[in-house]
Amino acid sequence: MKKSFARIGRLPALQSGLTSALFVSLLASGPTAYADDDDIHFRSGNLLVSRVVYDNNPNNILAGVTLLPPNCVASNCVKATDGGSYPSVWNNDLVDGSFGITAKIILDQLRPSGSLVNSLEVPNSSQHKVGPNKDQMVTSFSSKSELALNLSTSGRFVTFMGYLAPVNAIDVSNTNTPAVVDPTNPVPGTDFRVVAAVDAEGNFRFTKTNAYSGNNGRAAILNDTNGAHLLYTAGNAGNGADPQPSGVIIGAGAQIMDAESKPLAQQNPGLPAPVGSFSITQLGLAADKVGKDTNFRGLTTSNNVVYFTKGSGGNGINTVYFIDTSGFDSAGKPLACPNGVGLPNPLATLPTSPIYYNGAVLQTQGVVPYNMCILKGLPTATKSKTAFPFGIWFADSKTLYVADEGNGTNTFDATSGKYSAAAKQTTAGLQKWVFDDVLGAWKQAYVLQAGLDLGIPYTISSYPTGNNPKTGIPWSPATDGLRNIIGRVNRDGTATIWAITSTVSGNGDQGADPNKLVMITDNLAATTLSAGESFSTLETARFGEVLRGVSFTPGTGAHHHDTADSDNRRFDD
Repeated sequence: MKKSFARIGRLPALQSGLTSALFVSLLASGPTAYADDDDIHFRSGNLLVSRVVYDNNPNNILAGVTLLPPNCVASNCVKATDGGSYPSVWNNDLVDGSFGITAKIILDQLRPSGSLVNSLEVPNSSQHKVGPNKDQMVTSFSSKSELALNLSTSGRFVTFMGYLAPVNAIDVSNTNTPAVVDPTNPVPGTDFRVVAAVDAEGNFRFTKTNAYSGNNGRAAILNDTNGAHLLYTAGNAGNGADPQPSGVIIGAGAQIMDAESKPLAQQNPGLPAPVGSFSITQLGLAADKVGKDTNFRGLTTSNNVVYFTKGSGGNGINTVYFIDTSGFDSAGKPLACPNGVGLPNPLATLPTSPIYYNGAVLQTQGVVPYNMCILKGLPTATKSKTAFPFGIWFADSKTLYVADEGNGTNTFDATSGKYSAAAKQTTAGLQKWVFDDVLGAWKQAYVLQAGLDLGIPYTISSYPTGNNPKTGIPWSPATDGLRNIIGRVNRDGTATIWAITSTVSGNGDQGADPNKLVMITDNLAATTLSAGESFSTLETARFGEVLRGVSFTPGTGAHHHDTADSDNRRFDD
């Protein structure tokens, strides 16, 4: 089969037991999924951005006819209010809280300056010869928390998550997974969640999982150093009533699984395997809904530690977490944080096995024992109205950048022409945290916002102007904060960070807004905001597009294969 790297550019939207070495060998020579067209490689040190393209087919949904969710029980059914045309199709989210449509994924290779090199389409059902039994993957177009990109610990692969489903399937992001069925879920379908790994030659491998039933997998990292072939993933689970099935509880949050080498059709995954667990009871707080304290979105590794962020949902604490692999004290509490807040053990190792949880207390306490900690100095408030962390990047052992998505409030002030709540935010954007040796904790140095134009609407070619009649708020989006990020340390003592923006708008689903890729360079040693530092926009999603994840290209830093700290890379400017 001819493998390829498609030069499709930026088309308008209308139109277990393997060793790491064996896994790499099979990825290069085994039955692998490819894109169509020319044979072109990723170049080390470039950027990779995940872009989602909706096909704008008006027949995807028929207003007043299509029942939502698909195959719904009569008592749960509603009729679609809008047809399949973009962007009004997303007004259906106002009547169907699970509404979404799957779409194809494009990986854009960009130079660090933002210029497009080429693009690779992830195999999907709209492509020639990709039938239902072929390797393929899609994402839910409007699901804003999906499709983060992460380099593997060796730097040889980039991984991300999606669904084993065809293009234009409805409400897939809230379906059950085949082995974890919640009868109270109003979306009755079943679809595997899938992790994709792509190498520097554009070869794909896929691993399917029963985790995240009723919700979505959001990020994945392949641990492929020192003989490992493990995937760490972040996401959420559950779309039904209490009590939740045990598979939903164990399938939420932080998961671990073997990276597969077989085609998807030959894989038969079992129940999910949690690798991390946290409960707000670790801080002496009253328990909330089981399984929702680990509604994770951001994911990274640094110095042999796996970190997660939580920034959404009505339960838990929006903050930065890490998995403690150093063991438990005599009371069964994590050694790094017996009271729920702490710092990683300097001798920590990456996790290699799931939690051996106590099934007898799943329904009341969740996955026990708890082996996760809040990073000391980061927020600890429950149900925060000001903390919405998403992507995270460690520039070094004492400098952490945290993307804050913003509060999502789309209050619009017609007099100023701004989304007023978004414009007034002081914590949204890129937060810089530094480690204070005296305090023995992290503290926030400042927040980078200049150039983001928070709350100021921008226009997209062919995108509607004026108000969305279904919401009474302008269609035009405005930046609300940042989601996924990646960075590099430069030789002049600065750090350059690339980020994907979040938005507010009058769209029926703000996750469907065309958003941006932005960049900023910060003085790494600074602890107060330097004058003149400002974000610049490198790319804006076009009509029918959204941007989701950003990383370096696979192969970047691959010569650092003996360390697990693949995010902290140095480059020439």
